[in-house]
Amino acid sequence: MSDDARGVGTVQVELNNTLAELLAKLCIELETEDYTGVISRALGLLEMVQRTKRQGGRLCFINERGETADVVA
Repeated sequence: MSDDARGVGTVQVELNNTLAELLAKLCIELETEDYTGVISRALGLLEMVQRTKRQGGRLCFINERGETADVVA
């Protein structure tokens, strides 16, 4: 990984088969070839979960039937 603490450098990441298949599946479902955008969105959601937990809260999804599911990390 990069030594750039500001987060502006490039980083090379190796994906195992499972992660590569998951990323490809998400790209297909989102109808995009922008795999870096998909990774960015996923990491953004994870960061939101962590921030909410640090603040003593919980992040959850509510579906159209009013059922909730906690987002865990």
